[in-house]
Amino acid sequence: MMPEIDGICLEGFSEPVTIDELRRTRYVGIPDTPGTYLVIRASEITPRFLVKSTGGWFKRKDPSYSPEVVPKSWIEGAHIVYVGMTRARKGLRGRLRQYFDFGCGKNIGHRGGRLLWHLEDSANLLVCWRTCSAAEADLAETEAIVQFKATHGGARPFANRNK
Repeated sequence: MMPEIDGICLEGFSEPVTIDELRRTRYVGIPDTPGTYLVIRASEITPRFLVKSTGGWFKRKDPSYSPEVVPKSWIEGAHIVYVGMTRARKGLRGRLRQYFDFGCGKNIGHRGGRLLWHLEDSANLLVCWRTCSAAEADLAETEAIVQFKATHGGARPFANRNK
């Protein structure tokens, strides 16, 4: 039987690496092809939430959510906190670099998944990815979120606000 987390099968995904480690190694080893990725919080302890996001301001938009939204979005017992994908020319490497640079406060237009940057321990979150064709990326992301929702009573992962 294939391993899974929160109902999502991990077949074909890379070994998880912390966001901090990816930043330190300048994203070495992440393919520059389309694919999907999972952001995982391994801890069983409810996180501490930051009132102000560490995300960067872009076009004068505050990346922070209101203090009421953040804890209400938390799914107790879940480990997947975000499911993402890219079809972009720079692939997974470019997308994850953009996402994590935004999380460090850089002025970058990456507003998806920004709830992550309210987690005090965001640098310790784990990331794993799986390549696929650009045509398959959106469907693969949607299917992973559907699997998560089936496991967690219809709730989306913490930082997924749309699907």
